[in-house]
Amino acid sequence: MARRVAYRKKRQNRFGMFLVTIAMLMMLIVVAVSSVELREKKAAYQQKELALKEQIEAEEERALEIEEYEKYTQTKKYIEEVARDKLGLVYEGEILFKDEN
Repeated sequence: MARRVAYRKKRQNRFGMFLVTIAMLMMLIVVAVSSVELREKKAAYQQKELALKEQIEAEEERALEIEEYEKYTQTKKYIEEVARDKLGLVYEGEILFKDEN
């Protein structure tokens, strides 16, 4: 009878080890799948980061252009151009020639 009890314990021990092995394999699969998903997210975020950096650079260049234009609009040359083009003003004694077209 002692042999029977020892056989059952050995069998139960093997079954327990089998269950533990299955649980470990399942956890390994879950971790592997999560790892792949995280790598994909990381790649997507890196692409998004590069696009945002490019956008920041473009906006900084645009800000510089706006600052230069602002300085230009405060010059006498700009005021003269606007007066001539939009208002049709000329200096005193200046003669304007226009095309017939």
